[in-house]
Amino acid sequence: MEENVFGQMASRYDTEERIELAQVITEEVRQALGNGRTKSLIDYGSGTGLVGLELTDLVKSVLLVDSSEQMLEVAKGKIARRDIANAEVLYSDFTTETPELKADIVLMSLVLLHIPDTDKILRKLHEVLNEGGQLIIVDFDKHHEVSHPKVHNGFEHEELKNRLSHAGFVPLEIRTFHHGERIFMNRDASMFISISSK
Repeated sequence: MEENVFGQMASRYDTEERIELAQVITEEVRQALGNGRTKSLIDYGSGTGLVGLELTDLVKSVLLVDSSEQMLEVAKGKIARRDIANAEVLYSDFTTETPELKADIVLMSLVLLHIPDTDKILRKLHEVLNEGGQLIIVDFDKHHEVSHPKVHNGFEHEELKNRLSHAGFVPLEIRTFHHGERIFMNRDASMFISISSK
């Protein structure tokens, strides 16, 4: 989606529905992370930090990366209010330029569907990860009733596995973990978690 859409939404992005969905995602990601206290995590496409900021107790550091400065301003406010010492924000779009960054874990939560060139972003994230690092993707399962010119209508597991392998990852696990009402373009949908290693 275009930057200005998210910029305009930033101040009212954290709706009750989005917060609830983020909590479901956070619980699943927390289980996937296990004990990562020595690890650095990048939440790519973090938005206001609804998921990433809930993981700061599990990892050494969290870097919220987003291409919307307004979303990151909201996230900065949360970091300050909650006095989170191990979280920072970075305004960046890896599809246009990848900064000199390295991390042990990259998380993308409901972001891949907004990025037109899936293969390109997967390759960029592969570059950012340390050897042995993990890529965790949470997104929607393929939904044939969803149609939008700027959003993928979800992903099929096998197709995503192939794309991950092609980008240099070793897909470890991909499974559906949640079904919800009207969570994807106002339609009932399911979400999957994908875990891959470099």
